[in-house]
Amino acid sequence: MPTLFAEQPNAVPIMLTRLEANGFKNLVDFALDFGPYTCIAGPNGVGKSNIFDAIRFLALLTEHTMNDAALRVRSEESGDLADVFFATKDERQDRFQLAVEMIVPKDVSDDFGRPAKSTSTFLRYEVGFRYQEPSTAIGPFGGLVLEREALRHITVGDARNHLRFPHHKANFRDRVVFNRRFSGPYIDTNKEGAQDVILVHQDGGSRGRGQRAPAAGAVRTIVGTENTAATPTILAARQEMRSWRTLALEPSAMRRPDPYTQAPGIAANGAHIPATLQHIGVANESGTAVEQGLAIIASRLSDLVPVNAVRVRQDDVRQLLSLEVEERSGLRLAANSISDGTLRFLTLAALAEGASESGLFCMEEPENGIHPANLDAMNRLLQDIAVDPREPVGDDNPMRQVVVATHSPHFVQLQRPDDLVLARKVARKHDRLGVVEPLACQPCLGTWRSGKDIPGVAEIALQSYLLPPENGRTPLHRHSLARNPSYSSHAS
Repeated sequence: MPTLFAEQPNAVPIMLTRLEANGFKNLVDFALDFGPYTCIAGPNGVGKSNIFDAIRFLALLTEHTMNDAALRVRSEESGDLADVFFATKDERQDRFQLAVEMIVPKDVSDDFGRPAKSTSTFLRYEVGFRYQEPSTAIGPFGGLVLEREALRHITVGDARNHLRFPHHKANFRDRVVFNRRFSGPYIDTNKEGAQDVILVHQDGGSRGRGQRAPAAGAVRTIVGTENTAATPTILAARQEMRSWRTLALEPSAMRRPDPYTQAPGIAANGAHIPATLQHIGVANESGTAVEQGLAIIASRLSDLVPVNAVRVRQDDVRQLLSLEVEERSGLRLAANSISDGTLRFLTLAALAEGASESGLFCMEEPENGIHPANLDAMNRLLQDIAVDPREPVGDDNPMRQVVVATHSPHFVQLQRPDDLVLARKVARKHDRLGVVEPLACQPCLGTWRSGKDIPGVAEIALQSYLLPPENGRTPLHRHSLARNPSYSSHAS
């Protein structure tokens, strides 16, 4: 088996634990805490995708200008940067703010390979923008102006209050939360006269004025430009945010062969399955781990279709790797003969078995292409991809996080209440725009997200997911669906 692969990224991504948004698309005073696995359920058109867009926008800021990042978030067709701002039928808001809390890697290295250590691994990042009207200088579609940027540490003592999902202190929290920062922010924004000025402080301390940069003239954010070992914690935040991926699996990409020189790692569109499968277990010199990894993937895939094996074919003439699946009948199928749903499942199975695959994976409608009878296998696979916060983090339990959005009643019925939030439009009064209906995500009653300030929703809110469609044929086991054991056991 040839050794074909480049080194993996120089820092292991950790976790996004909270997202806040105000004025971004239909997210107004929005907040959502994430666990290792989160399922967002809501009807079509409610705005579930905007949660992913906010995450993707922050990820894009680490590699693109602010305007380019905004254009790449579902506004490419119109070319109007104003599309990312909250609007009613009569008026559009001209500002938005985003904030995230995240656990970042402790050990990082910059693009020159220089290693460094962040002084805190639990961070809160905030960024705010305003819309500038079209002009000769800005362009025909206006532009984003950076108003505020901040990066602060969350202390070890406060970590318990911010990591609200159930986890093991010694196995998980003590292993991923570290802090040597005693005071002051890494990035902050001050007002100097009429000008907003962003200050960047070294990891050694935040005394003094710090490096100054006028906010109004910025083309990119500080987190998007800092790439030096001299500011390792900012660099760690950037590398964490860069790892946030929204999976939009495309059949043509999943079927594509890979050159021998392709590095492993499933792309956001599902490309590079052969290279990733080839790499699984490659650290084991005997090669047995590779076969075991492919056997596990084949075993998972057999929950959907009758298969015996998953293989990677090597074409030494063209120097290409391609996917092959062997059915129980002995028939061997090339990638172009495998159904879209089977390919989606196989791609996720490769993510689950690839120890080098880490970071945040967002996915809309994972039930697409999967028969309702096989959705339990898909649900178990997605949960297996995510890290288990009760066990020690390591090769057998990589730091991976999964967030899915669905409108499928079949898929919702398989979720544990701790993992489920309901996305709904909730009417509220806006200071300037009057009564608006932004998106809200509400947890199930009695789960870790619910509490005094965040009341959970009762089982009656799930009726649209538990009952047959209006004017539809009543299933023989209608009442057993409403008594889904996975829901009842946790709700009690």
